[in-house]
Amino acid sequence: MRVALERARGLVLAHGWNSTAYQILNPGIEHWFAPAGDAVVGFVRRGRVRVVAGAPICPAERLAGVAAEFEEAGRAAGDGTCYFGAEARLESIYRGAADHAMVLLGAQPVWHPARWASIVDARASLRAQLNRARNKGVAVTEWSRERATRHPALQRCLAEWLATRRLPPLHFMVEPDTLDRLFDRRVFVASRGDEVLGFVVASPVPARRGWLIEQIVRGDAAPNGTGNLLVDATVRAVAMSGGEYLTLGLSPLSRRSGLRSPPMPLWLRTTLAWVRAHGRRFYNFEGLDSFKARFQPEWWEPVFAISTESRFSPRTLYAVAAAFTGRSPVLTVAGAGGHALAQEARRAARALRRRTR
Repeated sequence: MRVALERARGLVLAHGWNSTAYQILNPGIEHWFAPAGDAVVGFVRRGRVRVVAGAPICPAERLAGVAAEFEEAGRAAGDGTCYFGAEARLESIYRGAADHAMVLLGAQPVWHPARWASIVDARASLRAQLNRARNKGVAVTEWSRERATRHPALQRCLAEWLATRRLPPLHFMVEPDTLDRLFDRRVFVASRGDEVLGFVVASPVPARRGWLIEQIVRGDAAPNGTGNLLVDATVRAVAMSGGEYLTLGLSPLSRRSGLRSPPMPLWLRTTLAWVRAHGRRFYNFEGLDSFKARFQPEWWEPVFAISTESRFSPRTLYAVAAAFTGRSPVLTVAGAGGHALAQEARRAARALRRRTR
């Protein structure tokens, strides 16, 4: 297994272009290697669907061929394929294809790191947020991978942050436990004196000389503005090291790319509309989108799901959800609903106690 992981890592560092390329090294992801040895695909099996993390990782001129080889291997095993988090290169191959269905998942904000300082200088509200944290004594430093790996203070912050989430920890492409597999990642830590308040994990996007800010984690004691300060310090460090591309990753359901979604079945349009209108109890899509937009991205890239079927099916949607939850999505949502109700009951009880004192 370690040999396969190192082999996959080598291919990611040589050819990783999709912003999520490095995430195929996350725990629980299988690796398929092309017979020619020049490509890797990271995926999980859910039902009879292979849910791919992003896109095949290979030389650009081999992308169409590698995708066809992987899909054929899936068909031989009785599996369909869904590329989740595909970007422009793979989308251009399957655009208009009758045997591949495409769904616009949202958009991801992008910056050229060298221009970051001028963006911040021109945005008074952003500078105010950064100063808010600095005035509380917060400073950000980069930690070595050796220091950050399994560091107790970082793990404490991660546990505190996960406890505030309305869903149980998700996996696949949003794996929270990256502190055991930092490898080539960079870690920036916010602290006040000796107290660790939060951290950022940034993953390389080698073929674009870029970085994905994969995690922004804030502990219970982090003052307002800590997340902003972590992002600012990370982008400035990337600029100093010659980085040419930086993204905060996918904002699900975001319309900011300006691209119209390809035609979708009625059931899927209805499902996504319901999630957009009522999903805040479990995941604050609009809040995440607004947080990323406040940094004034230079552009927004569209992000897609592409499946090997003429119309996107409920089976594929269920497989994608199961890839992230690691178990039945229905049980996950039911459990999250109970957790949310329990949180609301505790808040109401605390408020009642305050009023009766």
